[in-house]
Amino acid sequence: MKEFIPILKRTQLFSGVGEEEIGAMLNCLQAKLCIYIKGEYVLRQGEHLDKILVLVGGKLHIQRDDYWGNRSIINMISVGEMFGEAYVAPESGTLMNDVLAVEDSAVIFFDVKRIITVCSAACRFHSIVVQNLFFAISEKNRKLVQKLTFMSKRTTREKLIAYLSEEAKRHNSNEFCIPFNRQQLADFLSVDRSAMSNELCKMRDEGLICFEKNRFGLL
Repeated sequence: MKEFIPILKRTQLFSGVGEEEIGAMLNCLQAKLCIYIKGEYVLRQGEHLDKILVLVGGKLHIQRDDYWGNRSIINMISVGEMFGEAYVAPESGTLMNDVLAVEDSAVIFFDVKRIITVCSAACRFHSIVVQNLFFAISEKNRKLVQKLTFMSKRTTREKLIAYLSEEAKRHNSNEFCIPFNRQQLADFLSVDRSAMSNELCKMRDEGLICFEKNRFGLL
């Protein structure tokens, strides 16, 4: 697990904590490394969770399938991101979504009780991690509100414009790459893939956008 300490240092959860201190805290926080191959489920709907997870390699999708197999991508997890924190409270209930490895991935599990309770050894940086956890949860809530903004749009075009506009702002450029292929983007925006592809072509023909695979430009 030591090879992932430099990655953990760059995460929001361990911001401001040195590599040596992180190494010393891993045992205190009962950290456990798990490896998943592409297509394997990290978490499944209906499971109980008492851990906070950090992705240290690969890529994950938080997704949900309905009874007929229609899939919605709730979020994408990139290296360094934390997830699972919404379900660790005692009365949170079971998981509402699946977490799927879309690439070979490595995940570290942390005991949430060990994180929020300062250990008897009184680690110098433990309070910083607790503070970082609060800020990370706040940032996740902001992203959820952002996605709700996309989803509140009535038409496929309005959803695309809202999403692509936000990506341009995030990249500080009118040219950028998105982290989804066409099917994944349709699942993320909860629209029909064919209808979305047709709308993208119309927007291109009208001179609003240009695109090639997952690279887009706003004109």
